[in-house]
Amino acid sequence: MLFNSFIFIFVFLPIAYAVFWMLPTSRTRYVWLTLTGYVFYGYWDPRFCLLMAFSTLVSYSAGLGFLRWTDPRHRKLCLVVPITVDLALLGFFKYANFGLQTAQAVSHVFGVDVRVPHLDIVLPIGISFYTFHTITYIVDSYRGVITPTRNFFEFSTYVSLFSQLVAGPIVRFRQIEEDLENIAAHDRRRWLQRGISFFIVGLVEKVLVADSLAAFVDPALANYAALSTLGTWMAMLGYTFQLYFDFSGYSTMAVGLGYLFGIRIPQNFNSPYKATDPSDFWRRWHISLSSVLRDYLYIPLGGNRHGEWRTYRNLMLTMLLGGLWHGASWTFVVWGAYHGALLSVYRLYGRAWDALPASLRRAGMFVLAVVGWVFFRSASFHMAAGVLRAMFVPTAGSLVQQPILAAIALTIAGTWAMAGPNAFELRHEYRFSGRMVLTWGLAASLAIIIGLRSSPFLYFQF
Repeated sequence: MLFNSFIFIFVFLPIAYAVFWMLPTSRTRYVWLTLTGYVFYGYWDPRFCLLMAFSTLVSYSAGLGFLRWTDPRHRKLCLVVPITVDLALLGFFKYANFGLQTAQAVSHVFGVDVRVPHLDIVLPIGISFYTFHTITYIVDSYRGVITPTRNFFEFSTYVSLFSQLVAGPIVRFRQIEEDLENIAAHDRRRWLQRGISFFIVGLVEKVLVADSLAAFVDPALANYAALSTLGTWMAMLGYTFQLYFDFSGYSTMAVGLGYLFGIRIPQNFNSPYKATDPSDFWRRWHISLSSVLRDYLYIPLGGNRHGEWRTYRNLMLTMLLGGLWHGASWTFVVWGAYHGALLSVYRLYGRAWDALPASLRRAGMFVLAVVGWVFFRSASFHMAAGVLRAMFVPTAGSLVQQPILAAIALTIAGTWAMAGPNAFELRHEYRFSGRMVLTWGLAASLAIIIGLRSSPFLYFQF
């Protein structure tokens, strides 16, 4: 089910909201949010509800184990076994064919003709996100950062909360634990206006901005070999803003939905294209993922505590795995390696970079990000090489479809992304003029949703 769909906005959400606020106790609200989460998830494919339920049960049992046992041996088992199960499920559904294909390619390099089957596997939407939810819960319980909950439905609410189930943000249990514990005491009106405002802003980002960009970006990159240098830059700039407003729009709507149910979901994007260096970019882009990679991978690997060489190694390993997390393709691995290299180079020459004017640093970081998105978007290295060649070697060819409209869309998106406020910088307490703008944005978005087929979010595939 999509946030930007008729059935969600006009059927699912009103029912979920109305029943939730009629229920009097924490337990009934936990049960209701769990049920709505599974209905939301099962609307796509009910079979995978069993997979999420199994992952939930395994992780919940691990939490009970931490409460029961204090000796290191049992606690280590409660850490290792459930994480192994979660990663095994993720690995099978997301990376099995990738691993088989890679093994076949490597064997060919060494002159061995190995035939491997292609498994008919359907990737469950959101498995990467809810797997990270359960893993962070287990690790934080092991570290003593949180006290595991004994309430199964409280935990299942955390895992299956529909607002952040299939595309994040990756919310840690401790970030919403207080709101979950006090879920029966929330005042429906307290965050109602903020919730509606966040949801509409996110809907506008997705429907009016991201989908408008997709109208010329997708066909252009589908025929990238025919594009000129200018056309290629228009397509890649369009994708750069499309990806941001698509994912930021989803995260903003998730925050708004959280507020509607009394749960404060943290910020996931902080105007990343205003970043002035690679470190700043990753403090602003997909904040929940970058902080998880930092706290659960980079720091345990040693962070920057054991010398320069190991610091660079840890940066590269973290970003390589971060790239692989996004998708089972070597182009994603290269994208991760690219950003790992940027972070390493900045660490080495950061003083010289920081001495440049802020506007130059911001423009330079933006171009570096656009280059990285080439690998992220490309279906193959051949496509990535062709796009990069056209971007930096003068090439004759065509422009994108309807170039004037595309230029207008790029101007609006670029101005908002690089000079305008993000959702968390808005007050969300509007006077008449602000309410009118919000209303017109909602009306325009709904008109498109009703008149056209709703488009999925880009991050569903990850």
